[in-house]
Formats: sequence, structure tokens, C-alpha cells
Amino acid sequence: MSNNESLQTARRRQKDIGQNQTSEKVESKGSEQASLNIVDESKPIEQADSKELLATLNPRWRNWWIRTIFTWLMIIAFLFILYLGPLALIILIQLIQIKCFHEIISIGHKKYQSLSLPWFRTLSWYFLLCSNYFFYGESISEYFQGLLTHEHILLQYLIQYHRLISYGLYCIGIMLFVNSLKKDFYKKQFALFGWTHITLLVIVTQSHLVIQTLFEGMIWFFLPVSLVICNDIWAYIFGFFFGKTPLIKLSPKKTWEGFIGGGVMTIVYSFVGVYIMCHFDYFTCPVEYNSESKTFLASCSPAPLYQLTKYPLPAFLHYPSQMFGFQEAVIWMYPMQIHAFFLALFSSLIAPFGGFFASGFKRAFKVKDFGDTIPGHGGLMDRFDCQLLMGTFTYVYHFTLIRAPNPGKILRQIMSLSPEQQLLLFKKLQEELTQSKMLGQ
Repeated sequence: MSNNESLQTARRRQKDIGQNQTSEKVESKGSEQASLNIVDESKPIEQADSKELLATLNPRWRNWWIRTIFTWLMIIAFLFILYLGPLALIILIQLIQIKCFHEIISIGHKKYQSLSLPWFRTLSWYFLLCSNYFFYGESISEYFQGLLTHEHILLQYLIQYHRLISYGLYCIGIMLFVNSLKKDFYKKQFALFGWTHITLLVIVTQSHLVIQTLFEGMIWFFLPVSLVICNDIWAYIFGFFFGKTPLIKLSPKKTWEGFIGGGVMTIVYSFVGVYIMCHFDYFTCPVEYNSESKTFLASCSPAPLYQLTKYPLPAFLHYPSQMFGFQEAVIWMYPMQIHAFFLALFSSLIAPFGGFFASGFKRAFKVKDFGDTIPGHGGLMDRFDCQLLMGTFTYVYHFTLIRAPNPGKILRQIMSLSPEQQLLLFKKLQEELTQSKMLGQ
């Protein structure tokens, strides 16, 4: 045999040996992997990590469970804060307001971050501070002015000149903004200035109105908030299981089935929820600040709005009621249940458009959510977009149809006057009551 043939034969043998070794390694790895798989399958399911269990689910069901878990956590936390009282709720509203403002402003900052525009975020927070000082200073002056003594001279001046100070602070903000203008970016800077002020209008104004309504009675705060929560939960459930017909292009996942189902369940909840709340002074009494206990209290005699009232049934229901054994064609219910029905209608038909508006806003700036604060839900603004419309409607509804002069509030305002002004008011009131024959001569 020649040398070339012997070399080729040796190379073939080495190649065959290498292939055999490689196949043996593959087989051994395969057997090891199989044994590992057997061990993993033999583990009890209870010992599996929750994340691994969620990861094995279909993405649709995984989102369902994450969303459900954190929905219940938020409801429990909200009920606990409700239990702590009005002051805790006011702090909660303020914190939510700040976080929602931060989420919206951050979108604008990210959009124009590459331009290195000066002072945008700083001025935005400054205007937020000014707005809160103006709105909440008004509330403080209304509820605490009569409690201030002569020792609180500084606070009295801050309340007396509150609006002037607020306007002065705002003028300082305008001056700082003008000084921050950068050549070739005027248009974008004024766009961001408008962005900030629209955000203030949407966030700060609405939260202020919510707090104003809260002082009229906890039911006027808790009921609207819970109506939106109820509508959102049931709309999601009906849409998840039965949704087939798209509702609006801005939100492809919203369906008519969810929209209608959520509305029906919200109306049912409004009647049942108000019936329960009307039994507790905590919900029905106006919130007053008690100077002795240094806290907010709610104790009073129930107003007619929260007392069972007899209503006659329509004529076409008289005969059916007699067939069922009712002697009188009447129904007993709380007047507040009628108002709750209209609040439920708004939360089901109009308030969702706050969410659609937010969806359009996010699409305009190509973001999925306002943030990632709440797993399965997004940012706080994603949860409170509908609450903003609902809070404003509740304030307007109460102010227009329910609100009456509060004697305690009027007395506080009178006590804040000077002694000469109080005496003059007393004489004028005495004259009017005498002329109307409500007082003797």
C-alpha cells in the first residue's frame, strides 16, 4: 500500500472515532436532561414559584390574574384608608394628585428631553405648588378661619391676603419662564408651558373639587369613587368573558358587551350601596373640624335626604302591586338612592370617555401606559382618568341640586369679621327679622 493510501485510511479512522465520541456525548447530555426533566416534574406544584406559574399561563389569563390580584390589593388599601377617616383621605388625594401630575409631565419631558430645554420640570413643579397653595388655601380659610386666635397673627395675614400672595407667586413663575426662553425653541417651550397648565387644570382643579365634595359628607366622596371602580371591574369582566363587538377604535379592547354589562351592574350597586351607607352617620354627616379633639368628625341627625321616604308608584303599577298583596301602591326608599341612580348613569355612560380621552393622549405620544406603578394596570393616571370626570360631575351635581347654606360655615365667616362688623351685621339681621315679624318689637 502506498504512503498516500495509508494516510487517507488513518484520517478516516480518526474521523469515525470522533463522530462516535460526539454521538456518545449528545446521548449522555440527552439522558441527563431527561433525568432533570423527570426531577422537575416530580416536584410538588405547591413548591413552584408564583412567577413560574404565571409564566406558564396564556398571556391573556396571566394579565387577568395579575390585574385581579392588584385590584383587590388596591380595594383593601382604599377601604383601610377610608377607615382612618377624612384626614387620611385628603392626604391620599393629594398624593395621587402629585403622582398623576408627575406621570403626565414626564411624558412631555421625555418627548423634548433631547432639546435640553431649561427649567421645564422645575417650573412645572413650581406652578403645581402655586396652584395647590391657591386652591387649598381657600379651603383652609373657609374651615379654620374662625378657629384662629390673636396669637396666630401670621396665619391670619396669610389667610386675609391669600389671593394676593397666590397671584404674586404665579407672576414670579411667569417671570422665571420668560427668562428661561431659548432661541430657536420658543414654540416648543410655549407648547410645554401650555402642557403644564392644562395638566394643572385637569389634575389640581379636579382634586380640589373632590375634596370640597368630601366635606359635604363622606357618601358624596365614597359613592362616586366606588361607582367608577364598580363600573371598571364589571366592564372588564363582561368584556373578558363575553366581549366580541368593538366599542371604540381608541381602545380596541373595549367592547359593547363590557360597556353594557358594566353599566347594569353599576346601577344595581348604586341602589344597594346607598341603602347600606344611609344607615351610618359616618357617610351621611358633613365633615366638620373639631377644635377640641383636633380632628375631623362626622356626627349629626340624618338629613331628609338620608331618611326613608314614601313614594307613590305610577298608575300603571297600581294593579300589579295589588295582585301581589300590597295594600298601598307606594315604595319606601331613600331620596339619596334617586341621586345615586343619576350618578351611576354618569359613571357608566360619560365617565368612561375620560379613559378614552387618556387612550387618545397616549396614542398621540406613542406610550402604552402613563407609568408602571401598578402591575397589570399601568400608572396611577391609568386608574384615575375616569375619576377626574366623575369627581367634577359630582361637585357640580351636588352644588346645583343638593347644596344648601351651611350654618356652621356662615358662623365661622362671621366670627372672622372685626367686632364692629359683627355688631353691624347683628343690627341688620335684627332689623330684617323684626320687619318679617319673626321677632317681637
